[in-house]
Amino acid sequence: MPAEPDRVAARNRKARHNYLIEDSIETGIVLAGTEVKALRDGRGNIAEAYAAEQDGELWLYNAYIPEYQAASQFQHETRRPRKLLLHRREIDRLIGRVQKDGMTLVPLDIHFNRRGIAKVLLGIARGKRKYDKREAEKSRDWRRQKERLMREKG
Repeated sequence: MPAEPDRVAARNRKARHNYLIEDSIETGIVLAGTEVKALRDGRGNIAEAYAAEQDGELWLYNAYIPEYQAASQFQHETRRPRKLLLHRREIDRLIGRVQKDGMTLVPLDIHFNRRGIAKVLLGIARGKRKYDKREAEKSRDWRRQKERLMREKG
């Protein structure tokens, strides 16, 4: 029986446009049962989410996971801070890069691994300037045009 690939529950599509992702790390996340079920339905949104340090721990802020409709009584808060699970050495390294290098911790996606456990792919990013975004768009357009010309010629 082949193992199925990781299943993405929520993706931050604007992250690669707004930030230059220098490195990424997979972290665990503490979720309530209804949050897991809502994510399995693919209903999460992390477009405005970010990770930050508080009291020596990393937390995911502003991630929107809607209420699970089938649950009656034990609903969760939709935008509550959620704890990220990492080893102490990894937390210290990430906090150091944020404070010293001016980096930002941006969630790229929330996915379920092969064992069905929710994970967050956290990008260590530097914000892009407006001219960087325009340059990236120009190169992407030129690449598309080049491929189109190659298809027509050949």
